[in-house]
Amino acid sequence: MFTRIASIVLTAGLLAAAAPAAQAQTVKKTTAKTTAAKKAAAAKAAAAKKAAAAKAAAAKPAAPAPAPAVPLTQAEASVGIKDALTKSVTKAVEFASEPDGFNTNDDIHIPFPDDMLLMKSTLGRLPGMSTVMTTFETQLNRAAEAAAPKAKAIFLNALTNISLTDALGLVTSGSTDAATQFLRKSTEQQLVTAFKPDISAAISQVGAEAAYTKMTTQYNRIPLMTPVQTDLAAYTTQKAVDGIFVLMAQEEAKIRKNPAARTTDALKRAFGGK
Repeated sequence: MFTRIASIVLTAGLLAAAAPAAQAQTVKKTTAKTTAAKKAAAAKAAAAKKAAAAKAAAAKPAAPAPAPAVPLTQAEASVGIKDALTKSVTKAVEFASEPDGFNTNDDIHIPFPDDMLLMKSTLGRLPGMSTVMTTFETQLNRAAEAAAPKAKAIFLNALTNISLTDALGLVTSGSTDAATQFLRKSTEQQLVTAFKPDISAAISQVGAEAAYTKMTTQYNRIPLMTPVQTDLAAYTTQKAVDGIFVLMAQEEAKIRKNPAARTTDALKRAFGGK
């Protein structure tokens, strides 16, 4: 009897000890099953989202291809380059015509003539002559400033010499002053010849001719000195034309480099810009 009771107690103990382990195993299996279910659901949702995105992309109309750039024609290049030069000439003449437009601008200031430098250094030692020479140099610049407005029509008339073929080449040139240099090469002598009478008149009007006469008369009296025979009109005309070309080149460079300087449709078409 005792033996039977002991067996029953032992069996109950074993069953009690095995119960937690079995319960833990059941919980573990349930957790794993739940996790797997969540992963499967997430994967299914991701696949559905991907499929929806692909479907939306397929339904969206393709963006239209950009229209091909229309090549610049020779006629458009001609209008553009002449517009650029007209603007450059106008601005250059305006700047050159201002008070001190030549005189205080280091880029185009007209200096004392080279073939008169010996006279300058010699007369500079005489009382009062230094002032005369300084005034003379200023007056040469004043003559250029006074005559500059008359140069505009001469320069603009010269633009007619630009052919359609040349115009296209000038617009597409990588040089920032290609059009200015082309105009200079083809018309400089014509411009000098046409501009010289105006410069000659201006030299007389501003007093440069009187100052020159005073200096050369004084200098030519010095023994053993070679008389000075500078053609003031020719010298000042060349320097004035040089100066206006310099200013033109600066304006052309602005148009080529700065879209904001392309103020007309022709300039925008030729050199780019909305």
